[in-house]
Amino acid sequence: MSEQDGLICAVILDGKGGGREIGWPEIESWSADQGILWVHLDRTGTAAQEWLEQRSGIDPVICQTLLQEEVRPRVLTVGEAMLVILRGVNLNPGADPEDMVGVRVWLERDRIVTLRYRRLMAVNDLREALAAKVGPKGPGEFLYRLADGLIDRLGPVVGELDDRVDALEDEVLTAQSGELRAKLGEIRREAIALRRYLAPQRDVMSRLPAEQIGWLEPTHKAYLREIADRTLRYVEDLDSARERAAVTQDELNSRLSDQMNRTMYVLTVVAAILLPPSLITGLFGINVGGMPGVENAWAFVAVVAALLVLAVVEIVLLRRLKWI
Repeated sequence: MSEQDGLICAVILDGKGGGREIGWPEIESWSADQGILWVHLDRTGTAAQEWLEQRSGIDPVICQTLLQEEVRPRVLTVGEAMLVILRGVNLNPGADPEDMVGVRVWLERDRIVTLRYRRLMAVNDLREALAAKVGPKGPGEFLYRLADGLIDRLGPVVGELDDRVDALEDEVLTAQSGELRAKLGEIRREAIALRRYLAPQRDVMSRLPAEQIGWLEPTHKAYLREIADRTLRYVEDLDSARERAAVTQDELNSRLSDQMNRTMYVLTVVAAILLPPSLITGLFGINVGGMPGVENAWAFVAVVAALLVLAVVEIVLLRRLKWI
């Protein structure tokens, strides 16, 4: 099927899990008695926009929503039709998973219209399932299978994020602080970016089973409730990963602070021990007449010995005071 002018694919479902791919001429002449029509469009295609706005028969307000550049997950019921906007992780080559991809879905009893900007694996799964005659039989099954495909691919991404937090918790004692801080910051940014869209999607999935639409059967609602539970668990996992990363960063900061305090403490003790000898040597370094011992060969040895005795006395005194 050519993707020129925004038509990615169009399939007439046979109601038994299979379907027949068609093109623009068959779309224009389609009627409900031929079977359920699924049209999958690239929202940037000129012909796709023209068909949607002028010949699809969909309300202009809904068309405007379907063609919006930036959308967040939501659900809107209009009579026996439903607008659903969902997000999935971006698994396209060279893309960041947290840069989530949106799919806009308009579902009626006899017609399904989906729009996307970037490729989604979950939609490809539906096309392959229809080609193998094990695909969705109607709009209700199409909806939950699409949602299931999106959430299935989110699981490994969230799990990988959680594993990275586990590894960093173990590294906090050995890794270089700069490297560890960068990794922790990256994890927190990824978790926040994923949660930004997954949290409203959780609300959408929780609301879908409660929608009173004739073609949404009890079995479909049961599957949607299960997907909603999984979505909720992934949101909780993202919150947990973000909080654990924050706790690990606090632990790292605490350890760095302790190291700095120990270093400053050692420097302070050394300075305290060396201060009196430094004062004495500075005094003997005054270049004026009358300095004692100038004419005696043993005077330097006596001064050095006196300084060593003074240092030992200072160390003993600091130990008695429990400063070292």
